[in-house]
Amino acid sequence: MIEIKTLASGSKGNCYHVTDGSSPLILECGIPFKSIRKALDFKTSNLAGCLVTHEHKDHCSGLNDALKAGIDCYMSPGTAEAIGVNHHRVKKVETKKQFQIGSWTILPFDVEHDVSEPFGFLLVNKEGEKLLFATDTYYIRYKFKGLTHLLIECNYSMDILNENIDSGRVHRGMKKRLVKSHFSLENVKEFLKANDLSKVQEVHLLHLSDSNSDEEQFKREIQEITGKVVYIA
Repeated sequence: MIEIKTLASGSKGNCYHVTDGSSPLILECGIPFKSIRKALDFKTSNLAGCLVTHEHKDHCSGLNDALKAGIDCYMSPGTAEAIGVNHHRVKKVETKKQFQIGSWTILPFDVEHDVSEPFGFLLVNKEGEKLLFATDTYYIRYKFKGLTHLLIECNYSMDILNENIDSGRVHRGMKKRLVKSHFSLENVKEFLKANDLSKVQEVHLLHLSDSNSDEEQFKREIQEITGKVVYIA
């Protein structure tokens, strides 16, 4: 059984703890490692690894201390180069090439963000449960069968963003970057409609914008189109 715990989500830092009862992982280490340790009751020696999607600080600021703590950290070659990290525990993995961490089989896939070589990850445990992790992307070109858990970015609503721009609360120049780097509510809905959700147990919406999102609206609308349990990270 997959269990998910959000340690941090948003532009100030991202980190998620997932376990299948056998091989605990962290997805991202965008907060200080001491904060990760504290959130996990100082039980980090059993972590089987860390997956890093890209080089932005809110996703990797705690990386060096995680490496020093003996945690293998998996990322694309482009991400490792962009971070400038060179450590024997940095494991470079390639898009659409499966690898193993403990009881997990993991498939990295390319996503759309304004960085070097960003990844999403599909994690499958020995029971066949499938966890999709995708953040900081404006589009996912792939379809997935048999998903049971989704950890997916839902950063902003185009309607809220346009209202904020019209009222002057958000600079007009922000829109261009947002629409080419983050997942909107509208695009998340289209992605969900295009995929097989028959086995999905729960959906976790990640990385909501402080100013361009509405937690209650996002939760309600995603629940309506999926009929699944929805959590806001």
